[in-house]
Amino acid sequence: MKPEDEKIVLAGFPWDQKSSFMRGCADAPPLIRESLYSYASNTTAENGVDIRRESILDVGDFEIDNLMEIEEIVAGRLKSGGRILSMGGGHSVTFPILKAYTVLYPDLEILHIDAHPDLYHELEGDPLSHACPFARIMEAAPEVRLVQMGIRTLNAHQKEQSQKFGTEIIEMKAFSPDRLPQFTRPLYISIDLDGIDPAFAPGVSHHEPGGFSTREVIQLIGNIDTPIIGADVVEYNPLRDVNGITAALGAKLVKELLSKMVENGKG
Repeated sequence: MKPEDEKIVLAGFPWDQKSSFMRGCADAPPLIRESLYSYASNTTAENGVDIRRESILDVGDFEIDNLMEIEEIVAGRLKSGGRILSMGGGHSVTFPILKAYTVLYPDLEILHIDAHPDLYHELEGDPLSHACPFARIMEAAPEVRLVQMGIRTLNAHQKEQSQKFGTEIIEMKAFSPDRLPQFTRPLYISIDLDGIDPAFAPGVSHHEPGGFSTREVIQLIGNIDTPIIGADVVEYNPLRDVNGITAALGAKLVKELLSKMVENGKG
């Protein structure tokens, strides 16, 4: 095994062609990366881990012509023993990423933070829409445990889908810090930035007030004590951002996730 195979890979997937309402998320990865490495801040996370001093390999952004190309890219890294933190792009990128993961981890646990369950069977005739990735992964890997937090748009169809797939939804209206789920198996974390209240994350396509604060999400990440084998941060739309606030938030979450992956190890 090559030394770089043990590194945590940071990769950008600038793809938003499956987004509804508006595009723009394809421009996100380089802006999140710019904020991550900005001289206005530093690369030490709140747990004391400096991500510049750890085994983290930033491979830049991949040019994608077809959504499912992402599965092949991720699978290649995983077969070499690596872990991947991905920056989207729209939430549609999460399905091919997780499809690759579930080949090696069929009993994967997923923590999904979002305003929306993204469980539609299809949206506007497209089963690969950014509103559908978790329906697709639950069909492909029914042994997966999916915990969804921050949800505040649970309509009748998606509630039926949740019941069909056996997902665990903690709606935002029922959230409290003492109601955090316990994870015991390898964990993947997917964070849609609209899971965070638009007061903290204005740069998203779908504003849905009443979400998490930045601090609540950071604390949630910090309280996880199981190995994190992968993660993604998606749905940053620079076209709606204000003074780079959401880029900085995306970078902060990337830094905290990377540091937590280092701290908790591979398991």
